[in-house]
Amino acid sequence: MTPDEYCQQKAARSGSSFYYSFLFLPPERRRAITALYAFCREVDDIADEVHDASVARAKLAWWRTEVANLFSGDPQHPVTRALVPFVAGYGLDAARLNEIIDGMEMDLTHHRYADFEALRLYCHRVAGVVGQLSASIFGFTNPSTLEYAEALGIAFQLTNIIRDVGEDARRGRVYLPADELARFGLGAEDILARRGDARFAGLMAFQAERAASYYAVAFARLAAEDRRSQRAGLIMAAIYRALLDEIRRDGFAVLDRRVALTPLRKLWIAWKTWVTT
Repeated sequence: MTPDEYCQQKAARSGSSFYYSFLFLPPERRRAITALYAFCREVDDIADEVHDASVARAKLAWWRTEVANLFSGDPQHPVTRALVPFVAGYGLDAARLNEIIDGMEMDLTHHRYADFEALRLYCHRVAGVVGQLSASIFGFTNPSTLEYAEALGIAFQLTNIIRDVGEDARRGRVYLPADELARFGLGAEDILARRGDARFAGLMAFQAERAASYYAVAFARLAAEDRRSQRAGLIMAAIYRALLDEIRRDGFAVLDRRVALTPLRKLWIAWKTWVTT
């Protein structure tokens, strides 16, 4: 199996909405973004699936070494080998790849967040930085497009947090800021016990409004001259906003189930966004 095939299988198996945006890219950019996505999946899987924190830290430390190997010209893993052709041409850098690993390390120790500022740092590391790297792969000319990509990445992560409240609670994780829980008369223990009353619905509506505001900020900062080159990101945005709308229409019933769009609907949204942007 070639490095590209490995990354393709990693992306396809995940079932992520991001995969649908890759389908419409030119082959070289598709290979690059698929390799970046595979990198994110590799390190995210460590944070999510390795239950011994010391083992997880060791594995993430290995990936830091592998990032260094990538930029010294001697990568060993199929994902980093797949990234090699795109490092120079698409502005990939070790600092941002390591910052993604920083975010995954937060998951090993931070299962609660005091306020949104603390949560925003996490969202920046695991999603905002990914947005910036993705925008570089898609191509841009105006620096404000990186601000768009950062805000869009955070919007995606906030949407994920809303969708995954119940799933995260089953893992003992609460990504909702403690001060905002208190504002709605709730505590982390209510989320962990998956108590979905009117207070919870109000809290979720508040979180959804924040996510929507980040989408609005992102679109406002996307330079007009970069809009076509960033169509893949706009496909992701269309899919994620549809998901957020679906969660809202469902009354934020996210504690005991995972709201999702069908693959056919995702593909239709992707095609429609591509041809109309």
